This record gives sequence, structure tokens and C-alpha cells, in this order.
Amino acid sequence: MRLQPAEAALKIVEKRFPSCAAAVLAGSVVRGEGTPTSDLDLVIFDESIKESYRESFVDFGWPVEAFVHNFSSYRYFFEEDCKSGTPSMPRMTAEGIVLKGKERLVPIKKEASALLEKGPEPLTQKEIDSRRYFITDALDDFTGCANRAEGIHVAGNLAELLHEFVLLTNGRYIGKSKWIHRALKQFDEHLAESFFAAFEDYYRQGEKDSVIRLADDILKPYGGRFFEGFSLGKNE
Repeated sequence: MRLQPAEAALKIVEKRFPSCAAAVLAGSVVRGEGTPTSDLDLVIFDESIKESYRESFVDFGWPVEAFVHNFSSYRYFFEEDCKSGTPSMPRMTAEGIVLKGKERLVPIKKEASALLEKGPEPLTQKEIDSRRYFITDALDDFTGCANRAEGIHVAGNLAELLHEFVLLTNGRYIGKSKWIHRALKQFDEHLAESFFAAFEDYYRQGEKDSVIRLADDILKPYGGRFFEGFSLGKNE
């Protein structure tokens, strides 16, 4: 029987990163959402390293993802993650369990929490209109698609575009993969359930109407679908 997450993580830090000044255990095991295939996410702060790196390994019966930084290099990843709309490193640092270096981590955790609270930069009107256009394009493909195999992929693309639009227009960070549903749920549980139910109707029964209504409801406050008049890269 393998060790509990926190116990295993502490032993891994002592074994593989003995010179680090601080370490955090993050991820699904910390949130109480761990599964039999979950790994341990470790954020390591070591003053002796010159450049950040990431490595994966198995130790004490656990698959491990280690994100190793010094006390200045982590800021680049904080900033880049936030710019991308998916603040993975700030979230891990802010929400993670401290394994070592509590005092050193206090200002870094505050910095991460402030970035999460601030949210992404607001979309400009041009960015909103661009996203409306690409959702409209995907929605047209979805509505007209008669090939089930193609429709599965079109629906997946549409779901990702819609979730990004909802969250970014409301000043919230987006998600990737399983974090799409989590990010929607953190923003609005009712919307997340409606989102899931609409796409479930399509994936199980081939029913498109719920997805189409969902998309139109999301676009409506911003002017609805957008095609005529859109341009990209044209000199004004």
C-alpha cells in the first residue's frame, strides 16, 4: 500500500530536492479530487538553480510532476500562465499544501492569490467580436454537419470556444481539458450544468438543439452571431 500523498511528497522532497528552500504539494490530491491515476504535483523553490525546469518520475509508488524554480524565475511562469488565460502555476502555488519553507512561501502565495483574484485582462471589443465570429463559424459547421464522426470533433471545438467566451467576457480564467467544466462550475454552477446537459444531449442522442440554444444564449448579450462585416488583418 503506497503512502498518503502528503507523506509521500515530503519524502520525495527530502530525497530528490534536499537543498530546496521551499516546496508545495498541489493538484487534485490536495483538492480532494484524486483518482487512482492522479499524480503528485510539486512546486519546488531552489535558490541554487539557474533556470526553471520540469521533470516527471515515479517514486514511493506515485507518479510525480515536479516544477522547479528559483526565487525569481517563477514570476515568468506566473505571468505567462495568466496571459494564456490558464493560471496553472499561480493556482498550484496558491492552493497547494506547504511541505517546506513556510516563511519563504508567504509572499509568493500572496502574489499567486492576487493574480488569481485579479483575473485575466478584459477583452477588447475587437477581441469579443473576433470570438463571436469564430463561434458563429463553428456553430454553422455544427448545425449543418451530417457526418457523425466529424460532428464529434466540431462539437468539441465549439464547446471550448463557448467556455472561453463565457469566462473571459466575465473576467474569469479559462480551463483546459477537465478544467473546462471545473472553471465553468467555479463561475456559475447552473451554467456549468446547462453546458454539460446540452453537450450530453448531442453526444448521447445526436440532439443538436440544446447546444444551439446554449450558444445563442451565450452570444445574445454581445450582439448574437457575427459573420457579415468581420475582417481580420485588413488595413483600416
